[in-house]
Amino acid sequence: MTGEKIVFDTEILKVMGLFENMTHAKLKDCFFDREKLVFLVDQGELGKALGKNKAHVVQLEKSLNKKVKIVEFNAERTEFIKNYLIPLRIVSMAEEGDVVTITGPDTKTKGLIIGIKAQNLRNLERIVSKYFPVKEIKVI
Repeated sequence: MTGEKIVFDTEILKVMGLFENMTHAKLKDCFFDREKLVFLVDQGELGKALGKNKAHVVQLEKSLNKKVKIVEFNAERTEFIKNYLIPLRIVSMAEEGDVVTITGPDTKTKGLIIGIKAQNLRNLERIVSKYFPVKEIKVI
């Protein structure tokens, strides 16, 4: 972690409690990523968190009335980024200090990673920087 203190409000704490009661998966963090609610689970907890045929995701989306994304945390920065970008396919990733370069398989995938006016990319940088030192993420 980069030393940034994570503070939860009561609404997020209630949502985290609901998630843990429903899935029995160990939750590391929970935050809003624009209109989506992201649950960050400990390594190895993704299957438990998703449930059979993603049943928990469907159940959570219904009860919270929000889109839900469940991401598995990884202590390796590049693996964490790959996990966060699932279902998008990444060809390769290179790290040079605090700069991460992502290679996408095609223009469409690169466009989805970057987003309009690099919105998605800046958002990804903000999220990754909560857990790892990162100055910039590039897509080629």
